[in-house]
Amino acid sequence: MKPRSRVTVIRLRVLRLALCLVLSGCRSQSSNSAPTIEFTRVPPAAQGGDERVDTIAGRIHGSHPDEQIVIYAHSGPWWIQPDPDHPFVSIQSDSTWSTPTHLGFDYAALLVEPGYHPPLTLDVNPTAGGMVTSLAIVKGSGSPTFAPTKPLKFSGYDWAVRTVPSNRGGSESLYDPDNAWTDASGALHLRINHRSGLWYCAQLALTRSLGYGTYILRVRDVSHLEPAEVFSMYTFDEWHGDQYYGEMDVEMSRWGDAADPNNAQYGIQPFYVPGNVYRFKAPAGPLTYTMRWNSGSVTFTTRSSSGSTAGTVVAEHEFTAGVPAPGQEKVKLQVYLVPSDKYPLQEGGEVIIDKFEYLP
Repeated sequence: MKPRSRVTVIRLRVLRLALCLVLSGCRSQSSNSAPTIEFTRVPPAAQGGDERVDTIAGRIHGSHPDEQIVIYAHSGPWWIQPDPDHPFVSIQSDSTWSTPTHLGFDYAALLVEPGYHPPLTLDVNPTAGGMVTSLAIVKGSGSPTFAPTKPLKFSGYDWAVRTVPSNRGGSESLYDPDNAWTDASGALHLRINHRSGLWYCAQLALTRSLGYGTYILRVRDVSHLEPAEVFSMYTFDEWHGDQYYGEMDVEMSRWGDAADPNNAQYGIQPFYVPGNVYRFKAPAGPLTYTMRWNSGSVTFTTRSSSGSTAGTVVAEHEFTAGVPAPGQEKVKLQVYLVPSDKYPLQEGGEVIIDKFEYLP
């Protein structure tokens, strides 16, 4: 056999090297390729609610057959869109997708495999992995806008009274700004009333954050509250889902169960963690509720009230784990109702708060 020339051998080596580089590049491209999500239409950045809906749309690059899109809007928690009964968005033959959505400050699009069961709400940003093959998060367009509120002064502070529905308590509650007012003595009245076949609640929030310190609330007798009624003072930070919204609560309710001997509780989020809720029985008569918030701890105390003084301790509890740090949280005062098939709300009612006080 005639030996190959040196030039021929070099050419073969170069050809083999080039072929290896091409194949390696193809393998690398194939192994690293992943579907991506592009937004082509982004709704405005705005506080969520049932009253405003817009369209969100986009395009998928590299999806597989039978994959679908799941959309979340971020306002407080992340809420599935457009509603829990319609959580999946189909991808069209040209790789585009589009769906109505309620508004939020941010929007997330998840590309999911068949059989995926999306949570209805999320407290933290959604993540890719498992049956979620791709994820894209985008801020809403324009400057953020908030739902309209009604101003109110109480105990020397500026408050904003809610005017739009919310899902606190596990079902949608309606709010009437006229259900929160102060009387000639300066006391705050919060009311739940029935009108045109619907229940209307009341909520107001401080217009600024106060941070660490002692929060004091003097409340008249609330022993008349029906089992499905709730009165609460709590902190809430719209922007800190990673801290469970900085929520700490003093709540008066039997949560729809008339047989529960306890009608009040202290709590920090998340409530499902053992030890994050302390239930107790609040007696009839005026009471003073105190929340002392320090770095790494929060102590709640309830005392009986007599005139301008606080008397006997009714309940006291300290939380030292999972206590949030200050951010943009606001104190909120609220009366609302919870679903109860056995003891549905019958008459509604009113809570009167004599004073709110903050001590740094």
